[in-house]
Amino acid sequence: MCLSAIYWARPHKVYYGSTQTDAANIGFDDAFIYEELELPYNQRSIPFEQLAPEIAIKAFNEWTEKEDRMEY
Repeated sequence: MCLSAIYWARPHKVYYGSTQTDAANIGFDDAFIYEELELPYNQRSIPFEQLAPEIAIKAFNEWTEKEDRMEY
């Protein structure tokens, strides 16, 4: 599961059987992802470019106006 999704879901606990090292040993080395997350957007190996923030913010505005929203 995506690490971000785990934190957004706010489970009480995460259970796992294999480690990052186990995954790396069979070719699923995700250490670079953790390294990338520490870098500013303009220094990451995959470029990140913000598009249409004035449109994207509308979803956030709608969320804040929702009376039955679940607070995170």
